[in-house]
Amino acid sequence: MLSLLHIENIAIIESADISFDRGFNVLTGETGAGKSIVIDAIGAVLGERTSRELIRTGAKSSVVNAVFTGSLPLQWLEDNGFPSGEEELMLQREIQGDGRNVCRVNGRPLTVAQLRELGRQLLNIHGQHDGQQLLDPDCHLGYLDSFGKTGALLEAYRQSYHFMAELRRNISELEMDEAERIRRVDTLEYQIRELERAELRPGEDEELDARKNLLRSSGKLMEAVQEALFALSGGDDSRGACDLIGEAEGAVRSVAKLGPQMEKLGEKLTNLRCAADDAAEILRDFADDFDFSPEELDQLESRLDVIYRLKKKYGSTVADMLDYLEKCRAELEQIQDADDTVQRLEKELDKAKREAVKRGTSLTKARKKAAEDLQKRVRDELRQLDMPKVQFVVDFASSPGQDGMDDTGMDQVQFLMSANLGEALKPIQKVASGGELARIMLALKNVLAEDDGIGSLVFDEVDTGVSGRAAQKVAEKMADVARRKQVLCVTHLPQIAAMADTHFSVEKGEKKGRTFTNVVRLEKEGRVEELARLIGGAAVTDVLKQSAAQLLEQAEAYKKV
Repeated sequence: MLSLLHIENIAIIESADISFDRGFNVLTGETGAGKSIVIDAIGAVLGERTSRELIRTGAKSSVVNAVFTGSLPLQWLEDNGFPSGEEELMLQREIQGDGRNVCRVNGRPLTVAQLRELGRQLLNIHGQHDGQQLLDPDCHLGYLDSFGKTGALLEAYRQSYHFMAELRRNISELEMDEAERIRRVDTLEYQIRELERAELRPGEDEELDARKNLLRSSGKLMEAVQEALFALSGGDDSRGACDLIGEAEGAVRSVAKLGPQMEKLGEKLTNLRCAADDAAEILRDFADDFDFSPEELDQLESRLDVIYRLKKKYGSTVADMLDYLEKCRAELEQIQDADDTVQRLEKELDKAKREAVKRGTSLTKARKKAAEDLQKRVRDELRQLDMPKVQFVVDFASSPGQDGMDDTGMDQVQFLMSANLGEALKPIQKVASGGELARIMLALKNVLAEDDGIGSLVFDEVDTGVSGRAAQKVAEKMADVARRKQVLCVTHLPQIAAMADTHFSVEKGEKKGRTFTNVVRLEKEGRVEELARLIGGAAVTDVLKQSAAQLLEQAEAYKKV
């Protein structure tokens, strides 16, 4: 469960520490006081999408810490390399002004994506947008799969479906009309002939470029070689470095016995003379072997021109052009053998389709079984929420995809309801009022959350449009849920606030020209004042306080049952 939430520089909250308890935790306050900011902060520390616009004006960054205790996702921690022996889990997220995020779990860094994965195993947030999802038929299949835990069957089906779809694409690519096939064959044969006539060699363009640069600089090159050779070997009227080093070597060798220093120097001069002789020999061989002719340069540039023209059509390097040639050969062979290939692929497609249908049928069977259970469970929940006459049905239709299949399976699923006795079943988005939608969403979320292993639920003003007797039933349902899970709820309804085990008031004020928000834990007297305000508005009278106290007594009596 979420034990502690620390918020720092989030919107109008400069700093707040909230200690939540087990059971039913409620946050109330005036509109705009900052209740939803608390929920935004919880979402942020759980890795949900956020923005640097959340940072309080004038602050460089904002920080949210959350401490979880009790049942922790030990397997996830172990799988992701985090210590799993801790009795509590501290999540931290720092949102910086430049948009960067720093996330940690028990002081160790992790990515936002990892934080999101971990957060979804610790707490579920249900807000007003969930009602919009309930109105969207495209989301209904996801609700059903989540309830029925059909993930393994769906994944097995998708493997078969994707393999079948890939075979279809391959067949479609091969089944071109005859005129198109002839045009493509002509193009491929021309390109293959042109590339084969060029007789390209891997790396040829680089070799030719290097040789061209050498030949274009032949005069300067030979001048440098001759100059270096003269310096080493000398000429008719002068001695070169090799002779002079040899003379120095002889002089030092003649006195080598007079001391080890001279002996070592003699060895160095010997090595130096040998190196100079080797360099002179290399220069001499290069000068003798170097052969330059204008004709070679012309031929080389002609060859490079051929390669350049081919590069503009087939690739930026010789290696790319050779790769393209192999692809052309393979495609030509494939087209020429297309009829045989199509026949083979069609046999594979028939087999793949049978397998996809088999797995899709198993998935549909599991979904329909889950739908029967979901219908019963949601109806039971709705009866407890003062909607005894409402009919809730999971309607199945065949998928509109090819062969009645798509990526989600062989089913289209839509939630139907009848709000009043004798009325026909219709899509939920066409008949549900705001209050009915809130209760249906609460019922559905409660059913889905029963076995998900997540210990904490957050409800952010999901009671919109609910009042009177229905509000009391919603309050009782949330209190029932809080018997087995920790529940955090932002509400404006006194009936729900009265059911709280722990009640927080979110209050907005001003200090030194700045707006700030405080989160105050209320004791009994403070709860009476707050409930009276929720019942009657700003003017809290003794009569309203009496009503609030009576509401608290009724709530306590219900929770003791």
